[in-house]
Amino acid sequence: MMYGNDPAQYRRFFHETWRKHGARLPLQPLEEIVARIIADHPEYHALLENPDELDHDYSPEAGRSNPFLHMGLHIAIREQVAADRPTGVRALYQRLVQGHADPHHLEHRMAECLAENLWDAQRTGGVPDEAAYLERLRGL
Repeated sequence: MMYGNDPAQYRRFFHETWRKHGARLPLQPLEEIVARIIADHPEYHALLENPDELDHDYSPEAGRSNPFLHMGLHIAIREQVAADRPTGVRALYQRLVQGHADPHHLEHRMAECLAENLWDAQRTGGVPDEAAYLERLRGL
């Protein structure tokens, strides 16, 4: 299960997907997306190959960036582009990717915009502002 409020379950999904990928077992469509994102992040391979490493605290106070949040933002960006939600994000992505030699780097820049948008919504107790998010993306 990928979605939910249980970080341990979310992390196990990443671990299990990477295990299945390495064993060349059939993957579900979401697992295929996750496996590609993990493949793009070799710095996380050792972590995902060792289930004992999954329980670390990745809070800002712990001083470690959260690899699951990072990869989750990549998933969100790819799903947004595929679904064109918010409306217009696909066209923006297609325009932006033409000016970038590295689509993965572009996703990082887009993920920063998404994370800022989510942070703003969390801070104000509201919902993410799609117009503000798209405006941030246009600024790239």
